[in-house]
Amino acid sequence: MLQTLIILYTLYTFMKIYISFMQIGYINDEKRKTPVLMSAEKYLIAGNYAVANGKLELVSTLVDYLMFIWWVTAGFAWLNTMIHLDSTLLQAVAFLFGFLSVNFVVGLPFELYQKFKIDEAFGFNKMTLKMYLIDSLKSTMLFVILGGAIFALLAWIIDSYESWWLWGFVMMFAVAVLANLLAPTFMALFNKFSPLEEGELKEKISAMMKEVGLKNDGIFVMDASKRDSRLNAFFGGLGKSKRVVLFDTLLEKLNTKELLAVLGHELGHFTHGDIWKNIGLMGLLLFIAFYLFGHLPMELFTQMGVLEEAGVQIAMLMLLLPLLSFIFTPFMSAVSRHNEYAADEFGSAMGGKENLVSALMKLVTENKSFPKSHPLVIFFYYTHPPVLERLKELGFDASNTIVGEEATLSEKTLSKEGIFSQMDTRKGED
Repeated sequence: MLQTLIILYTLYTFMKIYISFMQIGYINDEKRKTPVLMSAEKYLIAGNYAVANGKLELVSTLVDYLMFIWWVTAGFAWLNTMIHLDSTLLQAVAFLFGFLSVNFVVGLPFELYQKFKIDEAFGFNKMTLKMYLIDSLKSTMLFVILGGAIFALLAWIIDSYESWWLWGFVMMFAVAVLANLLAPTFMALFNKFSPLEEGELKEKISAMMKEVGLKNDGIFVMDASKRDSRLNAFFGGLGKSKRVVLFDTLLEKLNTKELLAVLGHELGHFTHGDIWKNIGLMGLLLFIAFYLFGHLPMELFTQMGVLEEAGVQIAMLMLLLPLLSFIFTPFMSAVSRHNEYAADEFGSAMGGKENLVSALMKLVTENKSFPKSHPLVIFFYYTHPPVLERLKELGFDASNTIVGEEATLSEKTLSKEGIFSQMDTRKGED
């Protein structure tokens, strides 16, 4: 059984590596061709940034594979000999913290290189090492408290019920939904949220929300720029009451009309019930994962040199979940891309297609998003349609785009039938 599992994980790793190689080669070729949606200089920079991330991901995938082989052939047995506690519950929690600590240490160099080498070189990272250490300390404390409680409860379920996988799924699904709901609260531990100033923008956001049947639970600006220069915005909450959070970087780069068009796209997701669809898909994946990994044969644990204990079972679930997720990713990505097209149409109707076009153009440039990708990457990983496909679907002719630092868009770049949108951008004038 262990040999079969290793073969499956090897095939999974080979596919990821193959896709990464295809993507790196594809972008290296495309970045030297005629630029689209941005100036030649920025087009090349965006391509270089995508290639740098792809190379790091490639090395990270190889390390993950080696770590998997080590865990299932020797690591679990080694960790089990290092931890001896009388309480089976504490033994499970300690084992899981040990498992995650080893993985954290191995993955830390990649995180640091990403943030302080790649992102800093391309102008994204604004964090100091001190800020990073403080954030890491807060994250660790939060995880020890909440993660420890979740691990203990899940371990108790495993020890108490024969059909633990079913009750474990129910518990983890509830935790996932609750985490989604409380995400803005957790983010407040790391960022400062200030109420949006009274004025036209606040009034129009509230009016848009009311138009689609949502209650305004507050509109806030987050000081994201002290950590990163990327643009973003999101709605918090699962019910009719929504909290709007705008990154200060978004306010800096987008004018009122563009911002409203972007938020109109997001409101389209709520109107179409996309949030609940995504939660449902996540629940389906979790259910399948708990069912499959809850029925792993005892022979597997024997071959790994450990007993079929709660801590090891949960660690195996975490170790194998990426493999299962990879299989489901194309389907989930396809559903998400379909939803994005519909949200584009909704957002363009609410905020105006020319404003969505303008916003998208700024988003691509500011976030240094290379507008092209290898078809395999799109098939497996793209939750949003490629920007050029969105433009094409909604009637925008990229060949008419004026590239440059202060590119502007005119009505002639949009077909009469076309309506367009994209989620993020900035700068421009009302």
